[in-house]
Amino acid sequence: MLEEIQQIESTALSELASTTSAESLEQWRQSYTGPKGRLKALMPRLKDVPPPEKPAVGQRLNALKTTLESAFDARKAALGSAAAAPAGPAIDLTEPGLVRSELAARRHIITRVRDELVDVFARMGFAVADGPELEDDEHNFIKLNIPPDHPAREPSDNFYVDNPATAARPRMLRSQTSTVQIRTMERMVAEGSGPPMKIVSPGRVYRPDTVDATHSFMFHQIEGLSIDRGVTMQDLKSTLLHFARAYFGQNADVRLRPSFFPFTEPSAEFDMKIRLRPDQPERWMELGGCGMVDPAVLEACGIDSEEWTGFAFGFGIERLAMSKYGIPDIRLLYQNDIRFLNQL
Repeated sequence: MLEEIQQIESTALSELASTTSAESLEQWRQSYTGPKGRLKALMPRLKDVPPPEKPAVGQRLNALKTTLESAFDARKAALGSAAAAPAGPAIDLTEPGLVRSELAARRHIITRVRDELVDVFARMGFAVADGPELEDDEHNFIKLNIPPDHPAREPSDNFYVDNPATAARPRMLRSQTSTVQIRTMERMVAEGSGPPMKIVSPGRVYRPDTVDATHSFMFHQIEGLSIDRGVTMQDLKSTLLHFARAYFGQNADVRLRPSFFPFTEPSAEFDMKIRLRPDQPERWMELGGCGMVDPAVLEACGIDSEEWTGFAFGFGIERLAMSKYGIPDIRLLYQNDIRFLNQL
C-alpha cells in the first residue's frame, strides 16, 4: 500500500502541474482530494493493512493529504483568480420567469463531523467498524458486563421491540455503539484474525430522552477500542490527547476524572480544555467516558484477558459539533432549516 500511495502522489503532482484552467484544476481536485477522490478511497483500506504496518501507512496517508492540498493551493494561486472562482454559466436575463438559486449543496454538519472524526482516527491506525441498529439484549447489555438489575436496562430508558419480561433475548434499538465493539471482537476471534485490533464505530443510537436543547431520543456516537498486549491507561490518554489536538488545535488538552462504567475497569470521564473562539477564555469541556476494557468483557467475547488488555472510549458526535461550531441547541441539527444549514 505504501508503494501505491507513492505512485498516487507522483501521478497527482504530475497531473496538477499540467492543469491550465479552472475547470481542469477542479477536475483534479475531485479526482484526488474531493469527497469521492482517490485519497478518500484509500482510508477504508487501512483495515486490511497488517497491524504492525498500520501506523506507518496512516502517517504516510496524512503526509499525502497535506502534500496534495498544499500543492493544490499553490497551483490555484498560480492560475490566478480565474482558477479560484471559475465563471458560471451565462444567464439570459430576457428569459421570463427565470429563478436561480445560488445556494450550493453540501453535506449535513453531522455527516461532515463524523467523517472528520473518522479521518483523524484513521491516521492513528483505527479501522472503521459498524453493526446493526436493531440489537439484542445480549450484545447491548449482557456481554458489556451490565447486570440484570442495572438501571440502564429499565424499559423506561430503552426502546425495546420485544417485551424484556417475557422474551429470552429481547430486541431493542441500540442505546450505545459499544455493541459494535462486542460484535467486532466476536467476529475477529471466530475468524482467527485478532486481536490485536483497533477500531472506531460511529453510528446512531436511541434513548427515550425528553427532547430539549441538549438531549434527543436519537443521536450519534463514536466509540473506539484498542486491544493488544501491554495496553495501558497511558496509551488511552495519549490517544485522546492526539485526537484533541488533531481536531481542535495544538492548544487542546485532556484530563481524566475517576468514574465508573460496568464495561471498563478502571473507568474515567475525559474532559478537553480548549479555546473554541479567539474572544473566549479556555475552558474544560466534558467529552465522554473511557477506561480499560473490563476482563469480563474480553472473556465474554472469547479473548484471553491474561494475555490481552485494551482500552475503550466514546463520546457524542452532536456534542462535538455543537462545541466546535458554536451551535446552542441540538434541535437545530434536525429541523432542516435552510437558513441555519447554510451557515455551517
